[in-house]
Amino acid sequence: MHAYPYYDAATHGVNFERMVEALRAAPAGSIMVLHACCHNPTGADLSSEQWKAVIEEVSSRGLIPFLDIAYQGFGAGLDADGAPVRSFAQAGIPVLVSSSFSKSLSLYGERIGSLSVVAQSGEEAARVLSQLKRLVRTNYSNPPTHGGQVAAAVLTSPELRSLWEQELGRMRERIREMRRELVQKLRTRVPRADFSFIEHQRGLFAYSGLSREQVVRLREESAVYMIESGRICVAALNTKNIDYAADCIARVIG
Repeated sequence: MHAYPYYDAATHGVNFERMVEALRAAPAGSIMVLHACCHNPTGADLSSEQWKAVIEEVSSRGLIPFLDIAYQGFGAGLDADGAPVRSFAQAGIPVLVSSSFSKSLSLYGERIGSLSVVAQSGEEAARVLSQLKRLVRTNYSNPPTHGGQVAAAVLTSPELRSLWEQELGRMRERIREMRRELVQKLRTRVPRADFSFIEHQRGLFAYSGLSREQVVRLREESAVYMIESGRICVAALNTKNIDYAADCIARVIG
């Protein structure tokens, strides 16, 4: 397993040029894991044009894309967040798609999701399904059914699905608002520091740009926790703690 370049700490965005270079250097048949939306841990997503370029590189190089879409609905919306998956599926190449409802349906304890495989023919699909069944049987055989039944009930009921989409939309907007609020509050407290990139990132997480030393100080001096890479969970912010978080961050960056 090898990591490819993705995040650019200088711009707080995607280092797309180096990412493409890595795709071009990968041997044919390599499996490339890609986050379809709300990139974890950085919050930095590819643009529509960049996705087109990635699909072209993957197709021409004979690579196999494995799309992780664990946060669908938390970026721009269910339909928009799924656009990269549909584009790959239409490209005429093998595609694997890993979906999760742990976040969007708050089923963390159930770990509900699915693996979809786009095959090139009915015969290939049958062979793939046979192999997947063998893996399922070996790994877990008979999983709990409760979480899957909950997800199925919500997705197949027009009334429940509509309610779920509304609630998911409210959560998406709440996270966006927390991003805006944090940027504004930090701008007020530390005018020289530019945290505007947090507002442009998407999803539950963001790379704050804080150093390891600053993260340690936040933890030890103020009981504000984030991992030492500086990744923060924006969804953990709310109207009751965001001022405290902004005060503490402003203090450690001086």
